[in-house]
Amino acid sequence: MRPKDAPHAPTDTRTALVGLSRGELAAELASLGEKAFRTKQVWHWLYHRGAKTFSEMTDLGKELRAKLDERYIVGRPTVAREQTSTDRTRKWLMAFGDGQKAETVFIPEDDRGAVCISSQVGCTLTCRFCNTGTQRLVRNLTAAEILGQFMIARDSYGEWPTPTDERRMLSNIVMMGMGEPLYNFDNVAKALKIVMADDGIALGKRRITLSTSGVVPEIRRCGAELGVNLAISLHAPDDDTRTAIMPINKKYPLKELIAACRDYPGLQNSRRITFEYVMLKGINDSMSHARALTKLVAGIPAKFNLIPFNPWPGSLYECSDAETVSDFSETLYKAGYTATIRTPRGRDILAACGQLRTDSERLSAKEMRERETEERKLAQAAWDEKEAALKA
Repeated sequence: MRPKDAPHAPTDTRTALVGLSRGELAAELASLGEKAFRTKQVWHWLYHRGAKTFSEMTDLGKELRAKLDERYIVGRPTVAREQTSTDRTRKWLMAFGDGQKAETVFIPEDDRGAVCISSQVGCTLTCRFCNTGTQRLVRNLTAAEILGQFMIARDSYGEWPTPTDERRMLSNIVMMGMGEPLYNFDNVAKALKIVMADDGIALGKRRITLSTSGVVPEIRRCGAELGVNLAISLHAPDDDTRTAIMPINKKYPLKELIAACRDYPGLQNSRRITFEYVMLKGINDSMSHARALTKLVAGIPAKFNLIPFNPWPGSLYECSDAETVSDFSETLYKAGYTATIRTPRGRDILAACGQLRTDSERLSAKEMRERETEERKLAQAAWDEKEAALKA
């Protein structure tokens, strides 16, 4: 059963405008007796200028601003905690109207960077190498909550009004945060369509990547309705290994997943599917695994993103040795594939790939060692309980 969306029990019962489609926004303004052109004005203030209050919308009359303030809020998550890593990675713990929380990460490069956005509180899935997967699924995030994460990041970096592509620091979005975005497709799609609208945030589909663990029916829908870049959390070249670390493979085995990838629209050498592959020592990192990967994806315009496993308190795996990762990459490269080894970012604030969890905290090395034995037992118990529930 899919999770319900956010319960509407916030202290402020006014309707949030952020997250409404253009048609929904027009209907709200029409209910106030306003003409159609007001929709364009309010949309501009929300998504081009990043207004946080109606008082900032200075080309609207005072009477209209008062009416808006009486019935609506602009709508942003609250930042419960902000942390910046020694490598400049920044992480926000976002708090929503019902008290639930999710994490968002900005990964900067020299002149640009990607905002990693969450789609659920907790996660639907139970991927064994991912800290988020040890957290029970609470609910889907709404379109407003998904969109609001990017808007908060823009607030933090002062990127309002919408800059041109050449001046954007927050240049890309990756739907790779907490949760499986394709199990919350409607809200994710609604949020991304607002992001892509060219008279607001105006981030093109080529600058957005959606990562999925392999929800095959929704992959096809994503390609048809959004056409954004696709990343697949693959992590194994055979069903036995993949099922052991990613139970979703039992529902959508590799044959079905790879077929959906082959059918994804718009694929070409300049627009390839990214296959993400976390390197787990002794699990999926042999050269035979690498050779099997090349056969699995043969004929698909593809590239690989090799991810050194990022440990978290209670994790059950170790990262592959650096030499093994390098040899694995070289094997893929010789077969004609780009195989980038991802540099871990934000590990010191638990912001690296697979480390997100809403109760995450910054721990010293000593605290990590002291807690590790106990938390390994707790993590294993959580997996056992979660798998038992799935089988029931």
